[in-house]
Amino acid sequence: MTLKYVEIATGLPIDRTFQYAVTGNEAYPAEIGKRAIIEFGHRRMVGYIVRLEDEPVCKDPKPVIDILDETPVITRDLVQVAEWMKDHYFSSWGECLEAMLPGVMKRGKMSSTSRIEEKQRPVEATTNLRPNQEQQSVLDEVAQCIDSNKHKVFLLHGITGSGKTEIYLQAMERVLAKGLSGVVLVPEISLTPQTVERFVSRFGDNVAVFHSKMLESARFSEWKRIKEDRAKIVVGPRSAVFSPFRKPGIFVIDEEHEPSYKQEDSPRYHAREVAIKRAELAGVPVILGSATPSLESYHKAVKGEYRLVELTQRIDEKKLPKVRLVDMRMDFDTRTGKVSVSPALGEALKRDIKKKQQALLFINRRGFSTFINCRKCGHVMKCVKCDSPFVFHKEEQALVCHYCNKRAEPPKMCPACGDDYVVYKGTGTEKVETEIKRLLPEARIARMDSDTMSKRGSHGEILQKFKDHEIDIIVGTQMIAKGLDFPKVTQVGVIAADANLNLPDFRAGERTFNLITQVAGRAGRGDLGGEVFVQTFIPEHYAISFAAKHDYHGFYKSEIEARRDLGFPPFVNLIKITTRSRKEENAMKDVERLAVLLREKPESGEIVGPAPSPMTKIRGYFRWNVLVKTKDVLASVGCLRRVLGAFRKTGGVFVAVDVDPMSLN
Repeated sequence: MTLKYVEIATGLPIDRTFQYAVTGNEAYPAEIGKRAIIEFGHRRMVGYIVRLEDEPVCKDPKPVIDILDETPVITRDLVQVAEWMKDHYFSSWGECLEAMLPGVMKRGKMSSTSRIEEKQRPVEATTNLRPNQEQQSVLDEVAQCIDSNKHKVFLLHGITGSGKTEIYLQAMERVLAKGLSGVVLVPEISLTPQTVERFVSRFGDNVAVFHSKMLESARFSEWKRIKEDRAKIVVGPRSAVFSPFRKPGIFVIDEEHEPSYKQEDSPRYHAREVAIKRAELAGVPVILGSATPSLESYHKAVKGEYRLVELTQRIDEKKLPKVRLVDMRMDFDTRTGKVSVSPALGEALKRDIKKKQQALLFINRRGFSTFINCRKCGHVMKCVKCDSPFVFHKEEQALVCHYCNKRAEPPKMCPACGDDYVVYKGTGTEKVETEIKRLLPEARIARMDSDTMSKRGSHGEILQKFKDHEIDIIVGTQMIAKGLDFPKVTQVGVIAADANLNLPDFRAGERTFNLITQVAGRAGRGDLGGEVFVQTFIPEHYAISFAAKHDYHGFYKSEIEARRDLGFPPFVNLIKITTRSRKEENAMKDVERLAVLLREKPESGEIVGPAPSPMTKIRGYFRWNVLVKTKDVLASVGCLRRVLGAFRKTGGVFVAVDVDPMSLN
């Protein structure tokens, strides 16, 4: 056998590949997408074959120790996607490839077993519903793309309850008929169990499901089913975009605006953009669906880069719920924080319970009181590791930091001045639950937040009880804001609609509008109609007033002008560079030096800052940011690589680069 060479990418944050020699003594022949055991420095590790070469590029390359796989574990198109990701998201090729594999595969194993089996609740089989004219028009266009192997991105802007999921299901049926496979991305499986159920009820064992609470062995088992073509449809969160299909036929991204599609650790990819890239390589369509599309996607649709489809009718022509804005400035008890539920909402809930109907109450904060301060000296109790106020959790009788999970005892006296005038302010899910129990002692109430939903299967249990009407009211965080469809829900209350508007983030208005619209959409899905109460101190804010009118176009028009004036996405791409260190001075000095170096390079883009991160200290690390605004991401990322490659950091300083960040924190 002629001696050959392979280029191998490692899972380390190193922007290069390494050449190794193939001796012919390996278990399997070398192929792109296979794992290899290599000697790297003084240790053995798993690497990924990304290229085959006839000639050596260095003197005496080390031999590959072994090749682990009979067939490639990463498909050719995914190797290409990983290469695109590394250039776009400032990461290494190997890091991107590792993001595509189950945990056991990264460790060089071939299988994973467990004694615990994942229990699947039996699901009743369903058949296609008859599409209305709007739905049929979209399905015809999508079918044309599937049949002619044509790549096109459809933005499905449909009001809540307009039948977007039925379009996904029938498009997927077309894909299966052609012998192809499909991916359906959802923000988080445990938050959207009904969406998953609808796919399983329609396609049965053809569906593989991923979610974060799954055992590693179960994830591996589903991955293997996809790889071996035993499952042709995958429903899952962002990592499902890497499903190892041989012949993908469609990519669907439900609730495409959701921030959870962005990976927070390296590689910091956005699953929506990865899906579009993968579909482009395969020559297949993409459907982006949302009642509140991201400004970036809607802007591309307006410009004609995406095919914009507006669904304006709810199924069976059900009306959107009536939204009532409750001005909290007008009510003394709510204004002072003595109560969090307004009299108007309280009365509506009483009527609801009398009629044997159901309600959802949304507040995007956990705990009982969201901060504790001294009325004498003004001191706020904060976590020593984070620049964050402690939140009081009544059930645990503890102060908890929601960033690092540090716990402390509730103070009887102020630690700063010794006075005993310590007050508990702000409202979280626990406080609302307590209030509702006092207001409606006869009601059956449950709370859904990350404190109560930590146990595997707990989401499904509560939602099943709610479906069976064993629960009247659910109080919850954003996990109740999406994907829920219960015909008996006639009341929805948004407790603190403006809670996020004052955050130092250019997306604050968009997030507020999205959440109110999505939560409001949970009401009135049955024949009983619906009503939504939105409690706010600033009812005149455009994000709130347009959400109350279900007016996405009005909101988009106001928000896009503000973004254009300020020079924010979608008119530029942002790159956030963060330095962090246990010594604030070091983080600050290094980010200042970086900003100076970047300003010397015109190709890097416009440099903004540096400035301390809005949440300056987290888990004992001080963080400083510098922002790059650019219209050419690849040029800016390339420039950043060169600058950071030559940059000498101070000891103990870490640098992170986030391309297209979802938050500036």
